[in-house]
Amino acid sequence: MANTMARSFLQVAATEEVASPLRVVQIEGLVILKIIKHCKEFSPALVTGQLLGLDVGSDLEVTNCFPFPIREEDEEIEADGANYQLEMMRCLREVNVDNNTVGWYQSTLLGSFQTVELIETFMNYQENIRRCVCIIYDPSRSTQGVLALKALKLSDSFMDLYRNNNFTGEKLREKNLSWVDIFEEIPIKVSNSALISAFMTELEADTPVTQCDYDRLQLSTNPFMERNVEFLIECMDDLSMEQQKFQFYYRNLSRQQAQQQAWLQKRRAENMARRAAGEEPLPEEDPSNPVFKPIPEPSRLDSFLITNQIANYCNQINGVAGQSFSRLHLMKALHEN
Repeated sequence: MANTMARSFLQVAATEEVASPLRVVQIEGLVILKIIKHCKEFSPALVTGQLLGLDVGSDLEVTNCFPFPIREEDEEIEADGANYQLEMMRCLREVNVDNNTVGWYQSTLLGSFQTVELIETFMNYQENIRRCVCIIYDPSRSTQGVLALKALKLSDSFMDLYRNNNFTGEKLREKNLSWVDIFEEIPIKVSNSALISAFMTELEADTPVTQCDYDRLQLSTNPFMERNVEFLIECMDDLSMEQQKFQFYYRNLSRQQAQQQAWLQKRRAENMARRAAGEEPLPEEDPSNPVFKPIPEPSRLDSFLITNQIANYCNQINGVAGQSFSRLHLMKALHEN
């Protein structure tokens, strides 16, 4: 009986260690309104804030949030920001509000959020929190009639590589990791209480079908498209510079291999002469020789992030262009009628 009880306890402990994968991020409607209000007030400046909630099974519930004060890069001000965060969480705990950190939110400009700083912030959060997400909100895209809100997390395979700081081509092929495997987008589910849902129903107009919203037929998308194309060109220039780094690395590598072959041929000829003279041959490899010093391969992380950003800009341009063509065809039909 004792053995079965001990065995069952060990089984339960083993199952608790394996965390269920994150499936859905459930956000309260009030939290989304707070995030939108904070990001729009300071747009185009980038702002961040803390997400609070509960980690329940495969769902991550976000029930509250608060903004971080805008600060400059200074150690004393960073310490004040940490104290502000702890004080806010203490005050929320005193009024019986969820004060468990489940991640953070941040604003972005035209989807330009895939940076090394975002990855470093993720890794810092992962040291203390088992599962955390980052809510990205883009006020510039929301002006086009789309709620540009997404929840992101780092993939497990990418985090393993980042901890080892090894982004060579061999390791990436071994892990089967490509540029699309850095971030994982988690579906967002908006939840409201029954009282709020009833109140929103009362606020709805009686005959919404008769209301004509001609602003949806706005044909001017030039500013949004121009900024996307400008950012896309900058990313293409950055990607070209990264490719030049790899070309320089491979040129040096081929030059070093040619020098190694020439050195080995010279050493083998020298050893043949020493054997003919009855002397012991010299070793064919000399670690002290700078010819055999390995050339460090540049990291592919920056090129992966730039490629991700290029794909994001292309998707945005494609989406806006598709909507613009639909509006143009609709307006053409209206003019003909």
